[in-house]
Amino acid sequence: MNEDWDSVTTIGQRAGANHSANARTNSQVNAARRTGAVVATDKKYGAGGNKTVGTEGQRLAKIDRENEVAPPAKIDISVGKAISKARLDKKLTQKDLAVKVNEKANVINDYEMGRAVPNQQLLGKLERVLGVKLRGHDIGAPLHGPKK
Repeated sequence: MNEDWDSVTTIGQRAGANHSANARTNSQVNAARRTGAVVATDKKYGAGGNKTVGTEGQRLAKIDRENEVAPPAKIDISVGKAISKARLDKKLTQKDLAVKVNEKANVINDYEMGRAVPNQQLLGKLERVLGVKLRGHDIGAPLHGPKK
């Protein structure tokens, strides 16, 4: 056997004589070179893939904002006033009118306040119950004129 008492034999994971480490900064690279260690300074491509490059994400967000769909038009306040006037002329509460047209009272309130998106079926039911026109040119006029 040719063994030297001064030599060191390593067994296990550290058996590789040149164990490389990844250096992140120039000072770490220089320090590792002075000690004689093997340093891997390869660039890692694809790391942090969720990051946007430059202002591309901001540009795309701006384009998305420009292409947004406009909210649906609300009912005209003149229609709401005509509903309210006709309801009061017939001495009905919002709840009574809602029951007659098979809707909730807050839906009638939204129509009277001009917050609702117009529904043609509901407007037709309201026209029949209240007896006034809620669509077309002469809003608030009696639904059926005098018979000839």
